[in-house]
Amino acid sequence: MKQSIAHIALVVRDYDEAIAFYTQKLHFTLVEDTYQPAQDKRWVVVAPPNSTGTDLLLARASKPEQEPFIGNQAGGRVFLFLATDDFWRDYNEMTALGIHFVRPPKEEDYGTVAVFEDLYGNLWDLVQFAPGHRWHLGGG
Repeated sequence: MKQSIAHIALVVRDYDEAIAFYTQKLHFTLVEDTYQPAQDKRWVVVAPPNSTGTDLLLARASKPEQEPFIGNQAGGRVFLFLATDDFWRDYNEMTALGIHFVRPPKEEDYGTVAVFEDLYGNLWDLVQFAPGHRWHLGGG
């Protein structure tokens, strides 16, 4: 048996502001943006540059009970992990673009990591895994 997680739904306030953040500040690729008239929703998918793995489905909160989860999908814990092949390149560029890091860079046994917030306050790890780690992206 072979399975994989195709998408992770991320609840957002507005499709266009979320697309702008992910494509302009994190350099994600807009994979799809399709209007679904029957539900009056859009199917919006973004992915990290050159990624072949799981991507994000930007899902606009469509009911009042969904709105409190915008920016708090994991109850204040780190929710998503953005692996990179060059931590300092991405950290410096993200900082220059105004992305707020809530925990500074730190060297761990598994690699270099810092925690940042997306436009709604969800916490992410920016991480460059150490060589030999399962998720190491190569390059040294």
